[in-house]
Amino acid sequence: MAGEPERRLRERLSRLRSLPLLQRTGVAAEERRLRHQLDSVSRADASEEEIWAFVELARHADRPYTLDYVERIVEDWVELHGDRGRADDGAIVAGIGRLAGRTVALLGHQKGRDLKERLQRQYGMPHPEGYAKAGRVMDLAERFGFPVVSLIDTPGAYPGVVAEQHGQGGAIARSQAKMIALRVPSVACVIGEGGSGGALALAVSDRVLMQENAIYSVITPEGCAQILWRDQSQARKAAAAFKPDAFHCLELGVIDGIVAEPPGGAQNDPDRAALQLKEALAAELDELEGVPGSELRSARRRKFRAMGVYA
Repeated sequence: MAGEPERRLRERLSRLRSLPLLQRTGVAAEERRLRHQLDSVSRADASEEEIWAFVELARHADRPYTLDYVERIVEDWVELHGDRGRADDGAIVAGIGRLAGRTVALLGHQKGRDLKERLQRQYGMPHPEGYAKAGRVMDLAERFGFPVVSLIDTPGAYPGVVAEQHGQGGAIARSQAKMIALRVPSVACVIGEGGSGGALALAVSDRVLMQENAIYSVITPEGCAQILWRDQSQARKAAAAFKPDAFHCLELGVIDGIVAEPPGGAQNDPDRAALQLKEALAAELDELEGVPGSELRSARRRKFRAMGVYA
């Protein structure tokens, strides 16, 4: 696992890249200095075993889920249910509460602890009705000026026939469009698995964070292995190829920061992990507070449109 010095350097380097006019001498020189420092403290390119260790921690059965964090860091929590059309999707948790003294609209994926709850929650994989429920709460946030906080933890959107019949792709797209158009601050954090469009549907935010042992990728390692080698047993090889861990995601520029976890992972000390997450979310919301809605929306659009551009 990367140490604290490496984490700080990677975060500073990522923030530096986001500055305008990077080619100015002072900024470019600072980037070179940080890269030199990072080279001196970084290990060699992460091995297959190291990358897979992050995947296993992100999926750990005892890792805190959205409602575990809500219980610890959100006060006056009121959960809202249903999409006002078809059903209440248990894979999505949505509601209103107070986080660090401010009222927020909170959205999140929810997995289950036992078989019964896992089936009820669809293993954290939402149907279109779940994204419609999240959209209802986003509309409330927009109406009353509440920031939107998203906690991401899903292998992906539910892949079943019924979900497709109900318009899964369109539901994900509408959720993304709604998030990109918000005029209130938004912060997302990947707290476990961040898989494909099912994760991105709730993560088009002003600030996107990842917990230290979370993963974030366009496809699961097993799905990638099945496509490339027709063999899911090659999942470790696939994960090592696309590096879904937080440190590489930060380096790639798809996230804005990493939230530290207790030694060995959030499952070893959920209370401390919750406190660290609360502090990180509060810090980002403090930074976004007071920014006009039109500026938030414009900056958010520029941020996501710039991803994947090679120059």
